[in-house]
Amino acid sequence: MLEDVDIWFQDETRIGQQGSRTRIWAIKGTRPRVVKQQQFLYQYIFGAICPSSGQGAGLVLPYANGACFELHLQEISKTIPAKRHGVIIMDQASWHQTKQIQIPDNLSILHLPPYSPELNPQENIWRYLKDSFLSNRVFDNIEAITDACCDAWNSLINTPHLIKSIGTREWTIMS
Repeated sequence: MLEDVDIWFQDETRIGQQGSRTRIWAIKGTRPRVVKQQQFLYQYIFGAICPSSGQGAGLVLPYANGACFELHLQEISKTIPAKRHGVIIMDQASWHQTKQIQIPDNLSILHLPPYSPELNPQENIWRYLKDSFLSNRVFDNIEAITDACCDAWNSLINTPHLIKSIGTREWTIMS
């Protein structure tokens, strides 16, 4: 019954005041200044994508731990249509392997080999969100970080063709 299975990719990323700096356009020979905060407020985006459908499920949460991961699994579970099953491919972070995690009935988890982030297209989603929405910024407070994360994720979710383009891997296409 492979036609009833959706392949999802899941990961987390930290966004905050110690944010990313990316390249910017400038006149040749100049060195433009880019802001870099020194404070330590941050949030985590828990995100998952299904490249075949162009869907995603995400939450912005304060911690990367088992309790937050379980909330994210519940969110993914709600996104999967009735009578379908989701196989969630993810890394082997410690909170992904906690025995206390309650996995919804319509989900199964498949762990990637250790030290293989290149196999998870969710990493490319993070790069896109950081480059396009979340880098070279100053955040005044935790609410500003949360709002920016939500805006970036919602922009992604509203463009299913982008999820398909960034997330599709030939080895996941079932025929």
